[in-house]
Amino acid sequence: MDIKIQNVVVSTKFDATLPLIQIAETFEAAEYEPEAFPGLVMRLEDPKITALIFRSGTIVCVGSKSLKDAEEGIAKILKMLKKVGVTTPNTYKTKIENVVAVGALGRDLNLEKIAFSMENSEYEPENFPGLICRLEEFNTSFLVFSSGSIVCVGAKKISEAKEGLKKIEKVLSEYY
Repeated sequence: MDIKIQNVVVSTKFDATLPLIQIAETFEAAEYEPEAFPGLVMRLEDPKITALIFRSGTIVCVGSKSLKDAEEGIAKILKMLKKVGVTTPNTYKTKIENVVAVGALGRDLNLEKIAFSMENSEYEPENFPGLICRLEEFNTSFLVFSSGSIVCVGAKKISEAKEGLKKIEKVLSEYY
């Protein structure tokens, strides 16, 4: 199965109260609409990420295809914050919050048949077109579609997402 990483969500937090209005006024890539969302949204082109910046000093990087790009994005955001007078840490920890990976089986699936006999699965096509399933050894969820596409969500490591997709491929092979 060809596996692609679609999104690596990474966060960091440091002790500061961030001046979101000032940041929004300073950087063209920043959007701040507190009546719609409590954080500032910063879109970078290189690396191509979106950062959600909160007054509390939390930064959440979304839309990255790799951990490296997410961490580079956070480092770039911290440099930008220094330009508006925010004291940022020289060292900080990042944490992977979620990895989203996709794979394709290359064949159609009968989701009703699978849902009927597969443990830890839910299929309610009137609410969602995919089968939602979990494997006990993984803390992830899998969205399985009749086209054979599978989305892994909730992994905390890229390797965990890839291993989970390989395992669900093996489990699903029992049903075709």
